[in-house]
Amino acid sequence: MATSKALLMAEDKGLDLVIVSPNQEPPVAKILDYGKYKYEIEKRAKESRKKQHVVDVKEVKVRYKIDVHDYNVKINSIKKFLANGNKVKIVVMLRGREMQHNHLAYDLANRFLTDLEGEKMTIERKPAMDGRNIVTILAP
Repeated sequence: MATSKALLMAEDKGLDLVIVSPNQEPPVAKILDYGKYKYEIEKRAKESRKKQHVVDVKEVKVRYKIDVHDYNVKINSIKKFLANGNKVKIVVMLRGREMQHNHLAYDLANRFLTDLEGEKMTIERKPAMDGRNIVTILAP
């Protein structure tokens, strides 16, 4: 249909001529109330955003000289983060002369991974040196 004819039809009905898909040949247009159309599109977009879960990266920082109770608390918090659907970044911090004993930090990072084996998770990044820290990333 010619554009001018479609515009006349839309004016007669008191509505707007809205191009729905401009990339097609010929472009597809509809006669409808533009305000209502725009409102419905925004409403659908809002509904889809409501159903989405934004994945956060939770960071757990520890030193390699961590005590048993503190270690258990960190393990429980990591399990909780993974259960909520968040990624977890485990950082084993090293200071000063502790850099000479980075094998102990690697051992601690690997101990976290072995203790969390029963959880539903994937290892995105294995323990690796990142500056002065040993970093590993887990995803649910």
